[in-house]
Amino acid sequence: MKEETGLEVTINGLVGVYSDPGRDPRGHTVTIVYDLKKKGGRLVSGDDAAEAQFFNLDSLPPLAFDHHDIIKDVLRRKK
Repeated sequence: MKEETGLEVTINGLVGVYSDPGRDPRGHTVTIVYDLKKKGGRLVSGDDAAEAQFFNLDSLPPLAFDHHDIIKDVLRRKK
């Protein structure tokens, strides 16, 4: 996290592993999602992103692939 976002975090737990071969048209990718808590740092973009920012859950920008499903899983875990 620190290398890609500048944030220091603690891991609260695993949300899920997403590995549907059709989820990304560029090829089979696996995404591992963790529930994190920010400990410190300042949000910055990493070397493979033009920018980084936080969004309210009720005003998310368009998301790629199955990321809406991942957000729903995160919210279910929080309940």
